[in-house]
This record gives sequence, structure tokens and C-alpha cells, in this order.
Amino acid sequence: MPQTRMKKILVTGAVGQIGSELTMLLRKKYGNENVLATGRKTKPSEELLNSGPFEYIDISKRETIEKVVTDYDIDTMYNMAAILSAVGEEKPLLCWDVNINGLYNCLEVAREHSMVRVFVPSSIAVFGPETPRDNTPQETILRPKTMYGVTKVAGELLGDYYVKRFNLDVRGLRYPGIISSETLPGGGTTDYAVEIFYKAITEKKYTCFVRGDTVLPMMYMPDCLKGTLDLMDADVLNLKHHCDFNIGSMSFSAEELATEIQKHIPEFTCEYRPDFRQAIADSWPRSLDDRAARKEWGWKPRYGLAEMTKDMLQKLQKRHEEGSLLVS
Repeated sequence: MPQTRMKKILVTGAVGQIGSELTMLLRKKYGNENVLATGRKTKPSEELLNSGPFEYIDISKRETIEKVVTDYDIDTMYNMAAILSAVGEEKPLLCWDVNINGLYNCLEVAREHSMVRVFVPSSIAVFGPETPRDNTPQETILRPKTMYGVTKVAGELLGDYYVKRFNLDVRGLRYPGIISSETLPGGGTTDYAVEIFYKAITEKKYTCFVRGDTVLPMMYMPDCLKGTLDLMDADVLNLKHHCDFNIGSMSFSAEELATEIQKHIPEFTCEYRPDFRQAIADSWPRSLDDRAARKEWGWKPRYGLAEMTKDMLQKLQKRHEEGSLLVS
């Protein structure tokens, strides 16, 4: 597999929660004009739009990917476009079309254009009720009960197939719940862990859609971005896995998160009214065994619950005082 320097980078789903921050980090690292941001229909932020090139594409339509790859001489792709778990249950056919047909289109275009490397994120949604929930192994039972999970399992297998069959360098992480101070959540089961901070700042109360004792693996966005770039920078010769790395950071219950916020905002209150997302959360791991990532490319998180909570609240409070805090 080629190890040449990356020239031109395409980020699909660049308006999403992870994609928007990843794009800005890549532009900082490789130069604004060398990172093409793309989205399907959501309007990008002014920062994203003004800092470098942006195009509208639909990855379920292969010709739209082909055009920008050719026009911008793309040799590296981060396919961050996806329909997430909660929205995927409401619109399963759309979830399949974007997450599977769209991924296939991306991989085929990457193969035909001899790209250097492709990043395809996976998720803890690949696991199901039969999977060990504590310290979930790297190699284990994958029997998800959501369409999003089904597409992510298929995506891992498809990416590995392209590695073995076509020698295309495809890599991916099983993201846990991602918590960000910059972008609002996009329809996932772990959204409560982001929403709770915004409501704590603006209303001093929050109604959580999972039980207080619900424990899930979580990660602060700076660690998510660090892990993504670290994996993409790793020597392929050190990788025994490719598209399915467990990546852990912290695990906590919804109630533990609320209690940590109360250390900074004592008047904050949280009540729990589980909805359909509770069943999804109950099918996912409580913690992950990420020894493969630590061994093969040196993964090590920086943030725990206390550090993440303090940083989140400081950043959101500052934006709230400036009148620039957006709330869903």
C-alpha cells in the first residue's frame, strides 16, 4: 500500500458533529485549500465555508463523489457522512442507502482513483444484547438490533474486504458516544450526554431520555479527533486490524454525569424519562477493551469525566455570555 504524503483530502459529512471539527483540524494540519469539505443539504457554518473549499454532494449518488474527486485531485477520504442510530430507526431505508450504498460508492471511487487512504468510522452500535457489555472485547459477537448497527457491521466488513481484495488502505474506529462543545448532536442515542450540558447552562434543568443508571462508553471530541488522526498517521505495517478498532476513553452513567455537572452548577436538576432510545442504549456496551488500538498504533486518551465536564462547561458558559450559544 502506498505511503506517500497526502495531497488533497475529501471530508464527506463535513457539516456533522464530528466532520465539522475534523475538517477544521485537517485544514490546520494540511492547509485550508487542501481539504475539501462536503455536505448533502445542511448549510455549513461561516467558519467552515470561509476557511476552505466546500461542495454539496450526495454519497448515495456516485457521480457526485466522482466529480469532486476528479475536480480537486483527491487522494485521501474521510467518509463521515452517516445516518445515526435514532434517526436510523425512524428512517431505516435512508440509513441503509447512506451508510451502505453511499459507503460502497466512496470505496469504489477510492479504488478507481488509487487513493492513498480512506477513513470509515464505525460505532459501538455494532454490538448487541448477546455481546459482553463490560470490557467488550475487540473480537466478539456482532448482532446489533438497530439498522444503524447493521450498517456499521456491514461497513466494517466491506472496508476489510477492500483492504484484502483490492489493497486499498481503509481504516476505522468504533466510536463511542462523542461529546462536543462546538457542534450540536445529530440524532444519536448518546445525544443526551451533549444536550445535558447545553440545558445545564441555559435552563439549569434537563429531562434525560435514558435511565439514570444507564452506563455507556463516551469520549470527548478532542480525544475523538486525536484518535482519528493518530490512526490515519499510523504505519500500515503495524496494523493487524483495519476498520474495527475498539477505542475507549471513559464510561459513566447518566446520573454520574448529572452529579459531575452539579459540582459546577449546584442548582442544576435532572429527571429521567426513558423513551425508545433506552432499548438501544441497553443493547450497547458499558465499557470497551481497546488494547488492540493501544498496541497497534499507540492510542491513549487524555480526558476523563471530571476534566471533560469542566472544559465543556467553561466553553459553553463563555459562548452563552457572548450570546453565541446555539441550542437545539
